[in-house]
Amino acid sequence: MMATPVINQRGDLQKPLQKTQAVTAQLKIASDHAMVIGTVLAHELPANVQVGEVAQAIEQTEALKDKLNESAETLSEVSAELEQEISRRREVARQLEASRAEVHELQAEASDSQKPEA
Repeated sequence: MMATPVINQRGDLQKPLQKTQAVTAQLKIASDHAMVIGTVLAHELPANVQVGEVAQAIEQTEALKDKLNESAETLSEVSAELEQEISRRREVARQLEASRAEVHELQAEASDSQKPEA
């Protein structure tokens, strides 16, 4: 009787975890870039130029930075949850292997006790 290997299930989560961590890093970099752009626009452009569409671009850059930071935080939380699930599955796999070994040992003992003595 073959059961679904728990170890493979754990491995199935490793790839999404790695992707989530990579996207989180990319979002943080994009957020940093948006912050630099917003800072340059706000500090380097004269106040009389920071009107209309330019002012709107500065505001949208700040909003974009905030949204990117929020998304990065959410993905970090998802990564932490995936890491916890991987750890939980490792423990379940360890317990399953221990149980299988115990069952095997008990089956061997039962088989030995049923053999007729010579």
